[in-house]
Amino acid sequence: MAHYPKDDSTEIFNPVAQFIELGKDTWQVSANKGNTVGKGDDILLTGNVIITQPANPEIELQTEALNLDTLHNTAYTDLAVTMKSPYGITDSVGLHASLKQKTINLHSRVKGHYDAPPTK
Repeated sequence: MAHYPKDDSTEIFNPVAQFIELGKDTWQVSANKGNTVGKGDDILLTGNVIITQPANPEIELQTEALNLDTLHNTAYTDLAVTMKSPYGITDSVGLHASLKQKTINLHSRVKGHYDAPPTK
């Protein structure tokens, strides 16, 4: 981590952030690099950005850049996103996620492949 007092910016190498709320699923976000200014309310993550839930790691979202709003527990990007699960894969361009409400909105060019789980 490197802090630059001149503009109050911070560069974070290999950041990992967890969003923990009692009684709700924990989300984990990791990347190659993060940048923020001031208190770190807004963080720009870049390079191999991965969003997952430690309790449910087989579901994963990947992109190359993601803006985190730590005050509102939201994340967004205008870049390509890939969402993987045990039963399929979905690609899109752009994403907005509310970690608090557990919602993910894929913006455009959404394409997916889904294999239904086996019936018992």
